[in-house]
Amino acid sequence: MTSKIRELLAKHGGLPVAVDTLADSADLYEAGLTSFASVQLMLALEEEFDVEIPENLLTRKSFSSIAAIADTLSQITDDRQVA
Repeated sequence: MTSKIRELLAKHGGLPVAVDTLADSADLYEAGLTSFASVQLMLALEEEFDVEIPENLLTRKSFSSIAAIADTLSQITDDRQVA
């Protein structure tokens, strides 16, 4: 999952640094992710993973790192499997 997140981040994140140089736990906002880019990334993630990110997870924390994005997506897919 993280490789696909990295691919989408590279395409939609508009970061001034190469995504492959970032650790999974690196702060994406410190790396240059803007609020506009985070929305673009969110839309790409929803399309790629066929999910809808619920409003309660649309927070800066959910998109703060590659690991946080993976955790957020895992929460959604886990909830979907339980339902």
